[in-house]
Amino acid sequence: MIKDKVILITGASSGIGYTTALTLSRAGATIVAGARRIDRLESLKQTVKDQNGEILINLLDVTKKEQCTNLANLAISEYGRIDVLINNAGLMPLSFVKNLKIDEWDKMIDVNIKGVLYSTASVIPHMLANKSGHIVNISSVAGRIVFPAGSVYCATKHAVTAFSEGLRQELSQRSNIRVTCVEPGVVATELNNTITDSSLHGFLESVKKIEPLQAQNIADAILYAIDSPNHVNVNEILIRPVQQEK
Repeated sequence: MIKDKVILITGASSGIGYTTALTLSRAGATIVAGARRIDRLESLKQTVKDQNGEILINLLDVTKKEQCTNLANLAISEYGRIDVLINNAGLMPLSFVKNLKIDEWDKMIDVNIKGVLYSTASVIPHMLANKSGHIVNISSVAGRIVFPAGSVYCATKHAVTAFSEGLRQELSQRSNIRVTCVEPGVVATELNNTITDSSLHGFLESVKKIEPLQAQNIADAILYAIDSPNHVNVNEILIRPVQQEK
C-alpha cells in the first residue's frame, strides 16, 4: 500500500519527523521533507540515499504560507502528485499563564495551528482533484487532557484534534481523503528543550522518571495508518508510555 507513495513531512529535521521519514522510506515511500534546519535535512537526505531511498528536501518554516506552498509545488513538479501529508512540525514551550510568556504563546499558535492549516491548504486542491489522499496530523495526549502549565499548548493541540475530525467529516466520504490524528504521550524528543519557564523544573524531573515513548514508536503508528487498506480510515491513534497516567 505504501510503496511508491509520495509523502510530504513537515518538521522533518529531528525527532518524530526525522524518524518517520526514514521509516516510510524503508517501506518504499518517496519522501519530500521540509524543516527550518537545512543541515539536519541534508543529514536525513544522505541517510535515505544510503538506504537506496528517494527524497527531496526543502527549507520550510510552516508559519510562512508561501514556503508551505513551495514545498507542495516541489513535490508535484518532481513527482506529479502528493499522496500523504504528515503535519508534524510543532513546539511545546510550556509555561504557567500567570508568567505571561506571550511571545511563546504566539509561536505555538503560529506553528502548531497555523502551520497545520497552511500545510494542509497547500495540498488540498491537489488531493481534491485526484479524489485521493491522506492527511496525518500529529496532535498530542494534550489534545484531550489539559494540565497545569499546558493551557496554551493544550489549546493548540485541542485545535489540531478538532481540525482533524472536521477534515474527516468534510473530505473522507466525499473526496476519498483519509485523515488520521496521532496523539502521542511523553516521547523522547527535543520538545522539552523549548521550555523556558524555570518554575517547571519539578515537572520536568517527574517526566524523566517515566520511560518515554521513542520516536520510532510513533513512526510505526504512522506507518500502520498509512499502510492500511484503502477502505480503512484510521482516524485516531492515542499512544502513551505504560507509566504515564494522564
